[in-house]
Amino acid sequence: MTSVTELAYIGIEASDLDAWERFGVDLMGMQKSERSDGVLALRMDDKAHRWIIVGGDADDLAFTGFACANDADLDDIVAGLRAAGTEVSEGAADLAAARRVDRLFVTTDPVGNRVELIVGLADADTPFRSETLLSHFVTGDGGAGHEFLMERADRQEILDWYGILGFKITDFIKEQVAPGVYADAVFTHCNGRHHSVAWADMPFPKRLHHFMIEVGDINDVGLAYDRCMDAKQPFEMTLGMHPNDEMFSFYVRTPSGFNIEYGWGGLIIDEATWEIKHLDKLDSWGHRAPQVVADLLQP
Repeated sequence: MTSVTELAYIGIEASDLDAWERFGVDLMGMQKSERSDGVLALRMDDKAHRWIIVGGDADDLAFTGFACANDADLDDIVAGLRAAGTEVSEGAADLAAARRVDRLFVTTDPVGNRVELIVGLADADTPFRSETLLSHFVTGDGGAGHEFLMERADRQEILDWYGILGFKITDFIKEQVAPGVYADAVFTHCNGRHHSVAWADMPFPKRLHHFMIEVGDINDVGLAYDRCMDAKQPFEMTLGMHPNDEMFSFYVRTPSGFNIEYGWGGLIIDEATWEIKHLDKLDSWGHRAPQVVADLLQP
């Protein structure tokens, strides 16, 4: 079956690009690619960009770019979406140039999120260089990372739609987080990364709960944790580990109000042998809310 190969880039509409530049470069360890005309582009590797932040009031997810291996695969996926009744339009040349891709189609998923299907994300003119990382961001075959989105539509409709893109279910987690309140999530993959897109039915005001970026050295997680703490950047969750993707990570609030999961050691799955799991805990340990930790530390 034809499939997208990776989550290639993410777009954010943000009200404070200066804050995003400080956050992305100084705290997260990314490299600035571009800053002009109300656009901030950030690099995580040798690609031209992985984050595109555009000026605006939404402070939320603006678009997600999924890459295809070649033109034929892109055309097959577009045809599949159209056959299923989804409107898909080809991006104009100026949009493709802005995204630094060879070809681009634009559509909308069942929740209303803008999806860009692309071929040929360009390499940057210079090698990636971070001023803060000891190691590197883990991208490559796994793409830029994963996004954790709010469901806000029929789950099966969402899964069927993303199935046309080639996404397959990895596992499910449903945990009671308060009396009568559940976090109910499904995780999907399009390559060896445990999940590139996850969906959850849980209270959260944004379209995007978090985007995960992964580093190649566990020490980079600790150093980023300290940088965020020293900068008094609000935390969503402290250090911890998930039982499904085995990611050691923390969650920090972005200038737009959703979160970055900053992690190390994520599971790579083997599609040929993977079996879907149903779990009842979001965390193996840790990932506590900062106020809970503060209360526990009181004498």
